[in-house]
Amino acid sequence: MQTLPELARTHTDLLWHEIAHLKRLTGSWGFLADFSFSDLLLMAPVAGSDGHRFVVLGQLRPTTGQTMYQDDLVGHVFDEAERPIAGRGWRTREITEGSIRVPTIGGPSGHGLSGVAGGSGGGERASDERVFCFCVPVVFQDRAIAVLSRDAPTTALRRSGELERVYQEIFDRFARMIAAGAFPYPGDDAEPEDAPRVGDGCMLVEADGRVRYMSPNAMSALHRLGIHANVRGLLLSEVGFADGPIQRALATGVPELEETERGDTSIIVRVIPIIAGGVPDGAVVLVRDVSDVRRRDRLLVSKDATIREIHHRVKNNLQTIAALLRLQSRRLESPEAKQALEESTRRIGSIALVHETLSRAAGDVVPFDEVIRPLVRMVEDAFTGPDRRIRFSVTGDAGELPPEVATPLAVALNELMQNAVDHAFPPGWVSSHPDGDAHVDVSLGRLSGDRLVVEVSDDGIGFPEGFSLGAATGLGLSIVQTLVTTELGGALQLGNEGGGRGARTHIEIPLHEREG
Repeated sequence: MQTLPELARTHTDLLWHEIAHLKRLTGSWGFLADFSFSDLLLMAPVAGSDGHRFVVLGQLRPTTGQTMYQDDLVGHVFDEAERPIAGRGWRTREITEGSIRVPTIGGPSGHGLSGVAGGSGGGERASDERVFCFCVPVVFQDRAIAVLSRDAPTTALRRSGELERVYQEIFDRFARMIAAGAFPYPGDDAEPEDAPRVGDGCMLVEADGRVRYMSPNAMSALHRLGIHANVRGLLLSEVGFADGPIQRALATGVPELEETERGDTSIIVRVIPIIAGGVPDGAVVLVRDVSDVRRRDRLLVSKDATIREIHHRVKNNLQTIAALLRLQSRRLESPEAKQALEESTRRIGSIALVHETLSRAAGDVVPFDEVIRPLVRMVEDAFTGPDRRIRFSVTGDAGELPPEVATPLAVALNELMQNAVDHAFPPGWVSSHPDGDAHVDVSLGRLSGDRLVVEVSDDGIGFPEGFSLGAATGLGLSIVQTLVTTELGGALQLGNEGGGRGARTHIEIPLHEREG
């Protein structure tokens, strides 16, 4: 589906700043549909039609009632004969209203009513339904650029209680703001994600900040804050509710969003000023109790901190074990035993790197780039020197990996790099190399998004002729094969580059199941 700017550029002659105004309107019009209990359609005249044809740029269904339209009408082009009220409102720049006939399901225009407007809602019907349209010209910089149509069924009028009357009055006041070019507010691009909706709780305050109406849900929210007084006709500050955002919105004419806490109760307050004659003439105050959400947030933060502390302690314990192994190694005289302990120390160190990264990360995944580079430095520091210059490099990025992938992969890469150092460059080979240095490269990347590809290559002597992974007896390659194929469920391939350019190890690991 095309976006609003794409539809506007395709079908209309609106300028970019006029399109931006309509985009702001659809980004903040959610409460208008809720106040009107109706569907909203944003329509702009098709280029060259002089208002005789309109394209639907936006559609919104209410959360306070049922929708009339089961189909998405965005992108649909109407002739003025189908919606004469829209054309009249756009040309006169006045709010117009009246009823029209809209084809039901299976009608010639290809869209249908949902059955709320007096029908059963199922199967095809040949008759039309009457829809009451309240069309508001959308004015920007003293020019009508679109029409906002509030569509409601004529056969299913809501019970006219106080809440319905007040909500309808609020919608009418904002409709006049739209027709005067005062709504949406400049710079107000979209409703915040956690902004309260009309159904969460609503108050209407007058220009002096005194409460004129409060919905039952808003009253319940105040009760949870410990405020049980009748607030009608009073300033909220007089009953102990911080009304700073209300006063600021009334003074500046700009919406305000603020969260207030009292004890274990957290309330988000959104204040939307009503402008008349260029000055604030009251405000809508929407409130939402987010106590449960904030309680879960605190639990998640506490849990996350606990998990990071566990990883930190595991890392410390692994470093302690590595230190003990190094101490034991210094007391041994057998070169084979010393080498075995040193290799074990490096394997433990590669696991400790993963836990160290997890102890700093905010989530439950590992940015593997923060593991591989310290791991490469650790191997480089252990095996290179003035008389043995081996250059390590890392290309690509594996992205974020779950710990159950990052830990065995780090150990496997440690083994492969160590294996390259031990076997790819025999004594005297490095000094005879053309540039005086040997090279080991680690390459990482994603294949089709759900497969991790890792390659370790060198420019050494390569694998001996007739080499087979199945016949290999070395402990390092056995560890790599077990980790890659058994624990990670991946594939491992080893071979020479060809042309005497060294050896390459290719690893592919499926990620979709673990990341899901």
